[in-house]
Amino acid sequence: MVEPGVETGRASVELVAAYAFDHGPFTASEVMDATGLTRATVLNACDLLADRGWIRELDDARAAGDYRRGRPARRYELAADTAFVVGLDVGQHRVAALVATLRGDVVGRAELPIVGGDEDPDLRLATARAAVEQATAQAGTTAGQVLVTAVGVPAPVDVHGRSPRGDHDYWARMNPDFATRLGPWGEVVLENDANLAASAERALGAVARESIAVLLAGVSFGAGLIVDGVLLHGGAGGAGELRVLGMVEGVGSSEGLDGAARSWLEEDRRTGRVPSASPLALTPVDALDVSHIVDAATGGDAYTEALVERLGERLGRVCVVLGSLLDVEEVVVAGGVARVASPVIAAAHRWLEQGVYAPTPLVRASELGADVVALGAITRAVATIRSQPWRFAASITR
Repeated sequence: MVEPGVETGRASVELVAAYAFDHGPFTASEVMDATGLTRATVLNACDLLADRGWIRELDDARAAGDYRRGRPARRYELAADTAFVVGLDVGQHRVAALVATLRGDVVGRAELPIVGGDEDPDLRLATARAAVEQATAQAGTTAGQVLVTAVGVPAPVDVHGRSPRGDHDYWARMNPDFATRLGPWGEVVLENDANLAASAERALGAVARESIAVLLAGVSFGAGLIVDGVLLHGGAGGAGELRVLGMVEGVGSSEGLDGAARSWLEEDRRTGRVPSASPLALTPVDALDVSHIVDAATGGDAYTEALVERLGERLGRVCVVLGSLLDVEEVVVAGGVARVASPVIAAAHRWLEQGVYAPTPLVRASELGADVVALGAITRAVATIRSQPWRFAASITR
């Protein structure tokens, strides 16, 4: 952004930019108090930031009604609506795209199913592009105004945006090189979806602990792990991949709550253990999710009540694994399933309260809804810009 000098080096400009991101309208004096920079340094940095489109000068303090005597102070604010970021959740079966300002305020949204082959890489790319196009059109932005697009995928992601080869190349199909093939929406940042969910919980949720696991628990389990305040990645980005659950007694696979319920219903039908009077007797297996089970259990169906308890024990065992290995204090059940998971979480608490594996982590549902991954992607995109604002300054459209 600017060559280092005696008064206005790059570090000084970054400090002022960081202050602008974190605050509303501000004066040079307020920045001086917060950073320890001199008035000349702050004013020169503000001029540079305004020239590059990062901040705008407002009416002075006298016009704003804050000034009483002496020379009126110059006031500035982050030009948050001159550039945008995109958060993209490319799940196994759906794509959700959010467009947000530089403050993370969502101004556009689109959601599309992946129809005709969930694991077709080209179809996944095409659906992702269509979702971003719809979301940016709703927001009234152009591709040139998007500085960063952060993408969450259900696969490990390394520092280069690549996913390792896994079983049957599933991970490669989930991440068909989005970093280079997505399209013209700024710099593309790739991350595991559960890690982005963890980022969203830390930034926007009710997290008050330093060590947590954020558990995406729909079709399959995946965890974003924050230990001692640090988001864990691992060498190939595989921290939080839970294939090991296939070796855990009483769990046996990495199927999540929806996935396990479908497998159980299919097996129970095959063996004649689903009562004909149960609401699940005719429910298509592929359409079954936790909401169907909870609704039926609330209505007093004994078969589904037993399923709720069984799902609760499964969730409890997963929480024991996470708590024992990483000493996490809290497990947050996130994603679309969180909206209806309260009875299953209550069943998990009942199982954990038997005390066999004490102490165990607290388990609760996320309050961020089905968009938790896309919201985490917005958080990551804004953080990418904040970390190196000079790299993106030339892209600001005023």
